[in-house]
Parts: sequence; structure tokens; C-alpha cells
Amino acid sequence: MKQIPIKLGPLTLLLTVISICLTVLAILSFTTARADLRLAEKYADTVRSRYALEKQGQAFRQELSETDPADYGLSGWERDKDGVYHTVLKQDDLSLSIGFCPNEKGKTDILQWQHTKDWAEDESIGQLWDGGF
Repeated sequence: MKQIPIKLGPLTLLLTVISICLTVLAILSFTTARADLRLAEKYADTVRSRYALEKQGQAFRQELSETDPADYGLSGWERDKDGVYHTVLKQDDLSLSIGFCPNEKGKTDILQWQHTKDWAEDESIGQLWDGGF
């Protein structure tokens, strides 16, 4: 019997290209999953801090409801020109700004409840073009 020789050159080349593509896709999947994990952990820390700050704010509201409006100035809260008292609560790099004032019924109205985050510009990038000529 006569044997027909099998040419493995094109098949070897095709298998090499496929294995390289699969390796690259596996590396990309792994790095994307790690980046997603780091982002999720950072977000979880932010949410944890925000909820802790919210808990402090609710405790402050409770304290405010138990305080006589006539004693607001004695409690160390500052009043602005519109008659609104302000206080700022801090947790890590987040802060909660609360504005409140007494109403006619002897209760307290919350006028401001604003979360802010301290931010500093990253200047490690170097000299960037400011858009001028």
C-alpha cells in the first residue's frame, strides 16, 4: 500500500495562532477582572464611609430634635445672615454639611443635607497644555 504523506505545516501554524489568541484573551480577561475587583473594593469603601457619615447625620438629627431651639446658639452651631444654622460632620475624606433652622411650631426644619468629598488635583502628571497659545 502506498501511504500519502500528511503535511503538518499549515495545521501547526493554525494551532499556533489559535493558542496565541487564546492566551492573549485569557490575560486580558484576568487583568479586566482584577481591575473590576479593585474598583468594586474602592466603591465599597466609599459606600461604607458614606453610610457611616449618614448614621452620624441621623444621630445629629436625633440630638437636634431633643434640643430646645432657644439653645441652638449655646450649642456652638453658627448662624448665617439668613438665620440658618450650619454644621459639618466628617468621615475619612467625606463630609456632610447640614443646614437647619427652627420653625414657628418649635420644631426644626432641615434645609440642607449635602455630601461632599475632599478633592485635590493630581499634579504628578507634569506640565499639561492649558489650551492657550
